[in-house]
Amino acid sequence: MAKIITGHRVGQNGIIRVGCSAIIFDQHREKVLLTRREDNNQWCLPGGGMEPGESASEACVREVEEETGLQVTINRLIGVYTTPHELIVYQDGNKFQLVALCFEAEIVEGELRLSCETTEYGYFSYQEIQELDLLLNHTQRIKDAYTGEMTTFIR
Repeated sequence: MAKIITGHRVGQNGIIRVGCSAIIFDQHREKVLLTRREDNNQWCLPGGGMEPGESASEACVREVEEETGLQVTINRLIGVYTTPHELIVYQDGNKFQLVALCFEAEIVEGELRLSCETTEYGYFSYQEIQELDLLLNHTQRIKDAYTGEMTTFIR
């Protein structure tokens, strides 16, 4: 489980880590797919870290499949999210300043399932999401996706 340390330019104490997450709407574009993390029991968007040798969209597709069993295609970039004032510190001592890319993705095939990283999944409306114990940095991404704007957010 990781903890987030905040403070003026605290990100300088870590290394840059590129991550991605996927907004997957239901067929009516009313609800978003969330998974519950195994490590901290919080709800989140499917996603994870980019690995050497893959593009950001490839990382997003891979992470969604690993965590949900779904194969997706990337439709657009919703936003880029980063701040020098947050540092993610993992139990193993790794420290990262996150650069997160949030994509809107569409299911092309596969069957929704659990994984070793997820203990639950479900589609939730924006209103229902407000009541969940959600990873803090995913709140803005979901809010941006629900605006319906086609412009990429830089946050």
